[in-house]
Amino acid sequence: MRSEVQNCPPLTHDEALNVRPATGWLASIGANVVFLGLTSLLTDVSSEMVTAVLPLYLTSVLRFSPFAFGVFDGLYQGVSGLVRIWGGLIADRRRRHKEVAAAGYATSALCKLGLVVSGALWVPTSICLMVDRLGKGVRTPPRDALIALSSSREHVAEAFGVHRAMDTAGALIGPLLAFALLARAPAAFDAIFVVSFAFAVAGVGVLVLFVENRRAGVDTAAVGVASWRTTIGLLKVPAFRSVVLAGCVLGVATISDAFVYLVVQRRANLAPHLFPLLPVAMSLTYLVLAVPVGRLADRFGRARVLLAGYGALAAAYVPLAWANAGPAPLLASLVLLGAYYAATDGVLMAMASRTLPSELLTGGLALLTTGTVLTRLFGSTLFGAAWSWYGPEGAVRLFLCGLAVALGIAATALRAPA
Repeated sequence: MRSEVQNCPPLTHDEALNVRPATGWLASIGANVVFLGLTSLLTDVSSEMVTAVLPLYLTSVLRFSPFAFGVFDGLYQGVSGLVRIWGGLIADRRRRHKEVAAAGYATSALCKLGLVVSGALWVPTSICLMVDRLGKGVRTPPRDALIALSSSREHVAEAFGVHRAMDTAGALIGPLLAFALLARAPAAFDAIFVVSFAFAVAGVGVLVLFVENRRAGVDTAAVGVASWRTTIGLLKVPAFRSVVLAGCVLGVATISDAFVYLVVQRRANLAPHLFPLLPVAMSLTYLVLAVPVGRLADRFGRARVLLAGYGALAAAYVPLAWANAGPAPLLASLVLLGAYYAATDGVLMAMASRTLPSELLTGGLALLTTGTVLTRLFGSTLFGAAWSWYGPEGAVRLFLCGLAVALGIAATALRAPA
């Protein structure tokens, strides 16, 4: 790894793009961000229709045990990490962020159609779900790089907040559609998969027709051509390394959303057709808070907001850790889960984008998300095993203690000078 990568100045993508001062809300974040948000909105309607019923489908229809579901959920969330860096390298080398993202979105759309023909067979269903996550892994880094490259430096967290708000609007609509379909026809999972496919196709159409590529103007000789070596070498940049360390440590102690919903469903004794409504409270909170929290992060410090978000996550685990929690504390857990996402998801990407050279931006973001996804894979598998050994309450208490330790490590890492 050449020393130039180590010594390259961060925050170069704004200067290279010659971003003009913002003259309004849309100018500050860029029209590209809005179209990317619309793409994610439609895609999330599609994906969350499936995700909302997936824990119930796998445990009640395909008869997965808690441990088997924990392993599957960890792989489901983590398999995308296998291709993120690869997709990021292609996007950085070819300067074709839009095309690489479109390939990932199209792959996920086709997998929704695959779920229709898989029936109740667990092997083809599992393959379709895993390939869907591979598509997500390919599309996420170039999409996030396009957001960073399409917005001004002073408003990068706000731009991610706008995108995540639109993304979450889809995550709010998806479970409601799934609930409506199950209410009319219980166990009509095929109908959910068909409607999901239609929304996924619409999302690909918006991306292809309206989103534009953004190319950085930095001389590649100054930062090195994108490769595995230069991408891994970004970990030598202290500020970026601190963000990766914090994200990975916190990822290990994070309980999968699917397990949170299963704990709440069992605790509240909800009927199966009501299960898709559980993500609604979380998504609604995320939708409301994503943009204002992004603005707070730009103004008062992204690291502070990130750590506060994980504090909200710890508070969300408290009602789940004791068996006598009533409906109100369980609802509060879902609301706090939404606040956690609003304060961490886009903010973490914004923090990383401020530390990376633009010519290696996609690969750097892919490296970060690969680390966080793989650590969450480990955490999900560990939680499934802990559930089998100690029950749901004991597993949550174990992770609550782990999250407290992880917060201390992350706070120390992010305190390092940039």
